[in-house]
Amino acid sequence: MSAWAVGTGCDNLPHTLPCSHQETATPISASPAITRATLLLSRCLLKMVKGNIIVPEDILSFCCNGLQGSTSPRRAREPEEREEAPGAMASPSPARNPTEVQMSQLVLPCHTNHRGELSTGQLLKWIDTAACLSAERHAGCPCVTASMDDIYFEHTISQPSVSPAGQRDRRSGVGVGQVVNIKAKVNRAFNSSMEVGIQVSYEDLCSGKHCSICKAYATFVAQGPLGSKVRLEPLTPQTEGEKIEYSIAAERRRMRLVHKDTLKDLLTSSSQETERETRDGSGAVPAERTRVESVELVLPPHANHQGNTFGGQIMAWMENVATIAASRLCHAHPTLRAIEMFHFRGPSQVGDRLVLKAIVNNSFKNSMEVGVCAEAYGQEMSVSRRHINSAFMTFVVLDQEGHPRTLPLLAPEPGDGERRYREASARKKIRLDRKYVVSCKQTEVPLSVPWDQSNKVYLSYNNVSALKMLVAKANWALAREKEKVRMYTLEEDRFLSFRIEMSVRVAAGRAFSLLSNLRRRHEWDSHYVSAELVQKVDDDDMIYHVVSQKLRNENKPQDFVILASRRKPCSKGDPYVVAFRSVTLPTHPARAEFTRGETLCSGFCIWPESEEMSKVAYYNQAMPGYLNYVTTNVAGLSSDICSTFEACEKFLLKNKEDLISRLQDF
Repeated sequence: MSAWAVGTGCDNLPHTLPCSHQETATPISASPAITRATLLLSRCLLKMVKGNIIVPEDILSFCCNGLQGSTSPRRAREPEEREEAPGAMASPSPARNPTEVQMSQLVLPCHTNHRGELSTGQLLKWIDTAACLSAERHAGCPCVTASMDDIYFEHTISQPSVSPAGQRDRRSGVGVGQVVNIKAKVNRAFNSSMEVGIQVSYEDLCSGKHCSICKAYATFVAQGPLGSKVRLEPLTPQTEGEKIEYSIAAERRRMRLVHKDTLKDLLTSSSQETERETRDGSGAVPAERTRVESVELVLPPHANHQGNTFGGQIMAWMENVATIAASRLCHAHPTLRAIEMFHFRGPSQVGDRLVLKAIVNNSFKNSMEVGVCAEAYGQEMSVSRRHINSAFMTFVVLDQEGHPRTLPLLAPEPGDGERRYREASARKKIRLDRKYVVSCKQTEVPLSVPWDQSNKVYLSYNNVSALKMLVAKANWALAREKEKVRMYTLEEDRFLSFRIEMSVRVAAGRAFSLLSNLRRRHEWDSHYVSAELVQKVDDDDMIYHVVSQKLRNENKPQDFVILASRRKPCSKGDPYVVAFRSVTLPTHPARAEFTRGETLCSGFCIWPESEEMSKVAYYNQAMPGYLNYVTTNVAGLSSDICSTFEACEKFLLKNKEDLISRLQDF
């Protein structure tokens, strides 16, 4: 069977909470003496903490306020100029992304809770600060926090405890005196919003160990005078990694914009009868006992120079009341494991009173969901409260071995409590789907993932992002060129990927419309027998049942269940994308008359070259079972592949003026 066969895979955010941290640093060259003094002070503090020596309050205050993580001052640099580390730390390094901000924070006692763990609220403030500084580097004006994607905390940063045998507690990560490193940079700028990617890790200064804490994506909106919108300059990615993030950022933005509707649809369609766990419910804790309400007065230290409350500060206050609510359920010290995607709904200023409410919505076997709401009001009690933000946080309780403990059952309140209980169960499924499909590496996701309403957005995201990641790879090698057809290969891990491209005298949008219609694939690809549309997910995502020709040495044809996702360019320079991957549907199980095939990642990218010219490229990530066949074609650019691609060109030229196809989506 040809490598073109499906078996080888051929087939305006709202203006929200101002959280500006306008950068005002003045360029300073740190001398070697200052660097040595800082390191010496850090070592002294570490020894004092480990020796249980009380640190004088004035020194501690200086360290908390004076030894904060620094960021490189913003200034104009020539494209070829490299940024150098100050003083004795200077060393040659590759050119950095101009929006990149690096923050290193020494964990001090004032940053930890009563168990010696770094406060998650403090970490959220650092994350928000670094991300906003990065956004403002690109925008050149104040930026506001619009939203934060899911955050999964991989490790707890705590004071290492040592057993009598000299073994560290398995729950420990890193303690007071260690370093939290945060790196933030703008992945992509849209019209007035931008995505900032954040990586957080910790560093053990004694052992030199580095470990990841979490990754996050935040959306910021640039604001001009009086809150007016600012049109952002486009960002040009340089490295392979930046190109991948840039490309996928558009798909993440699409996922954010439909997140609320996706959740609403799932909750509406979910059964009113939520299955309760079969554990003994005699000791269930009434949800009312976990309710927490707290008020905070927004003071100048909590706000930026414009008087708007820091988004990270609000997140820290919300985490605080959520932790109290979780503790009231389990009567133990909970650990925050995840924060679900949330959007800031409105601003808060100095002088506002913030009312924070939290309650446990549902308790599962080893985890619980806590809902938190933040509202603001001024001095006038008669004025209704303004909704600032709502968030859902997942907590666990760890035993001495670091494993999640079994939690008490929750008895929800009638009415709203029952509704929150059911919605928490639905959100848990969404979180699992999102983490499983979106967060996993491409090689960790099964070829055919079951498709349903709860994961449709995330499967589409995975489908398109996998193809875009393949397109952004930099090590493609030209295997053969014949007339207008060029074939490239890429060997990576256990995959052999290939790319076939040509230029055709057809407008890119027209080629996109024709190639995304799988029901017409048999007109130019002889390996297709039929393609039946079985599920219309939305206007841009369809599921097809595809039947192909028999494989060599097989006595029956192959069939596939294919998710086809198509995307128009998000901005100038982006390609048209048509991505394919295998899924499973209960309505179309494997049948005896077919050999069920699977495809991991394949599809088309189409770039406009002029009004009537476009470059069409087909990509395929071949699985081990097909490598022998594909390798035969790669070695000589078989006439089969070449003729198929030539047939594709003839099909495009023949139908480029077809008005019926022009109006047809798929």
